[in-house]
Formats: sequence, C-alpha cells, structure tokens
Amino acid sequence: MKIVLFGANGNIGQRIVREALNRRFEVTAVVRDAKKWTEQHDNLRVIEGDIMNPDSVASISEGHEAVVSAYGPSFGGEEELLEAARSLVEGVRRAGVPRLLVVGGAGSLEVSPGLQLMDTPDFPEEYRPLAIAHAEALRIYTESDLDWTYLSPAATIESGRRTGQFRIGTDKLVLDEADRSYISIQDFAAAMIDEVEDPYFSRTRFTVAY
Repeated sequence: MKIVLFGANGNIGQRIVREALNRRFEVTAVVRDAKKWTEQHDNLRVIEGDIMNPDSVASISEGHEAVVSAYGPSFGGEEELLEAARSLVEGVRRAGVPRLLVVGGAGSLEVSPGLQLMDTPDFPEEYRPLAIAHAEALRIYTESDLDWTYLSPAATIESGRRTGQFRIGTDKLVLDEADRSYISIQDFAAAMIDEVEDPYFSRTRFTVAY
C-alpha cells in the first residue's frame, strides 16, 4: 500500500512511519526540513512540503492510496491547526486520493453524555484553546465530502511499548478500571495503520486506549 504522511517528523508521525514500513507499506514522509531526517528504508521517500498550501498537499498526495496527517501545531498554534485542516481537505480533494486519516485531539471526547473532556474541571486551562481548535478541525473534516477518519488519542499519550492490544471507542473517552485513559504512541500508531490497512471508521471519529 502506498501512503503519504504529513507531519512525519513529530513523535507520533515518526512512529506511524515505522509502523507502516514494518507492514511493507510504501511511505512518502513529508517534513519541513529533509536534512533533519536520518532514518532510511527502501520503501521510504522523504520530501519537503507545506501542509498549509493546498497546491503542495495536492501535488505530493497524487498517486497515493491514502493521506495521513500527524500534523500538530506548537503551543498557541490554534489558527495553524485550522488552516492545515482546510488545506488538507482541499489538497486531498484535488489529488483524488480515496482516503484522509487524521491524528486528532482528545479534548472533544465525551466523559459523560453531553460533557466533553475539555469542559471538565481537571482539564488544564492552558490547553483548552487548542482542544477547541481540534474540535473545530473535526467539524471541518465532517463537513467535507471526503472519506475521512479522525483518530483521537487517550487523555494521556506518551512513548511506551507496542502491545497491539487496546480497546476502541468512538466519541466517548475510553477509561480503564481505575478510570485512567492512556495509550502508548506505539499502539496509537498501530491503530492508525490498522485503519489504513482495513478501513472501518469511514467518515467518523474513533479513539483507542487500554
């Protein structure tokens, strides 16, 4: 399978690249500065591109079977996140790529009916603007005519082990027996490539956690 990944140089993006290569995908990794990329693989092509530019997205994406975005803005980059979402929708549409899969946020997941994680008392106030932007980006994908999938992480996502075992939800935060919500970046990447390889969540959001 041939995919293109925007935001490949981030922590999550790098793990998605490795997961895809381990499954013998052909991967085009899009980065801002190709000189900073050190990993090499016969099935890996690393190129520079601009996710904010629909023309760049379209020209890079053309000829691939799926586009994956692991783009994440820096702190305070809410407008950049929305600009990237609009650019992805337009560029992927122009390129005629069948599927768009996006690494999203967890803040808009429900912890109880009508109550989103970002509206709970313990949610860090400094992260709320970005969580709101992620929810708005999800709306942009929802209102598009693309075959999109939006993967929200658990409340906590950090580097760990790849177990290949996790639970799947849709719009509700997945909690364990101790009311914790956690996923390793490695298993999150596995869930993303599972969905690329065997599509199930068409035009919808899903989430994963232990």
